[in-house]
Amino acid sequence: MAEKKKILIRIGSLRHGGAEKVLATFLKNIPQHQYEIDLLLNLHSGKYLSEIPDWINIVYLHKGEMITTNRPQDIPRKAARVIHEKVLKKFPNLLYKGKLKNKQYDIEFAAIHGMRDEILGSPLKSSKKIVWIHNDLSEVKGYTNQEIRKFFGFDAIMVISEKIEQLFHSLACNEDEKQKIIRIYNPLDTGEFLAKAEQPVINYTFDPSVPTFVSVGTVFPQKGFDRLLQVHKRLLDEGFKHNVLIIGDGYDFENIKKLKTELGVDETATMLGFTDNPYPYFKNADFYILSSRYEGFPTVLFEAITLKKKIISTEVSGAREMLNNGELGLIVDNSEEGIYQGMKQALSHPEAFTGYENRLQDYEMPFNLENSVNKITSILNSL
Repeated sequence: MAEKKKILIRIGSLRHGGAEKVLATFLKNIPQHQYEIDLLLNLHSGKYLSEIPDWINIVYLHKGEMITTNRPQDIPRKAARVIHEKVLKKFPNLLYKGKLKNKQYDIEFAAIHGMRDEILGSPLKSSKKIVWIHNDLSEVKGYTNQEIRKFFGFDAIMVISEKIEQLFHSLACNEDEKQKIIRIYNPLDTGEFLAKAEQPVINYTFDPSVPTFVSVGTVFPQKGFDRLLQVHKRLLDEGFKHNVLIIGDGYDFENIKKLKTELGVDETATMLGFTDNPYPYFKNADFYILSSRYEGFPTVLFEAITLKKKIISTEVSGAREMLNNGELGLIVDNSEEGIYQGMKQALSHPEAFTGYENRLQDYEMPFNLENSVNKITSILNSL
């Protein structure tokens, strides 16, 4: 029997984010007999921890939840974590000889772009290094072309959308570097969405006489929920009755909640916070709206397509690809004005969305779980 490949995978935590979910889905679906995997987390926390199969060995630097506040009593713990991570980054031997017990890995895998330096700085010279890029780095603060070029230090660069692939191609200096770039659709489990969507809606009542726009995502400025609420207010002032439902949690939650109150839309806009099953809300809402300022590959559109929703999305990386160049949903300008035009069209001319609905009925997803998992395992096996 062939020897198992030894793989080290690194990610910050398994909190509720797209990259974390995708990693968990991938690990649940790969053949156990081929690999021996250590999953190294900076922080042993997150809702996807429970989804990691038992045969995968989880190692972590810190226990406990993420500290998102700056309360005086939290600062020493927060600082200690940061310092610990910096020391290990500077002196990786401490980590590899200590926590990782001097293990020799065949492959070291950065599951998100933020782990680039940790993996490239590994003391193991013989291991193959691979990175999985989920964001359009040209939109991420601090990533100059010079910074992005550093990713060519990896043996393979997995990217999740055409736009990210083009970015890396444009920065590649030669054929060898181009060969490293591989596009992979995210492994997502359609069956799971469809089954979960059948469950009852909790803590919210849909009013069938008023159109509801649902939006799901981590509450960060990137997601543009502030723009969504501004537009909601503007349309209400113009006499268009509708409700907005935002599902998700994140460090910007309190700010967006405050904005909602300041705009005086607490009656019509609801922030439900985090739920591990957003699908019944998708299913019962009239429209799905993506108000993001930028994305890597908005997996949430994949979910909206699977549940055959009427979709409005800003023009962000991955949106054209997902929505088949605007055949499956309305793509609007990436601005508050664009979101306003899209929602106004949905409210004043809902019939304009029948074409999208009809096309969604017979639409077959070009990316499925099995293909994605097979493609990633074939990369692991070829390195």
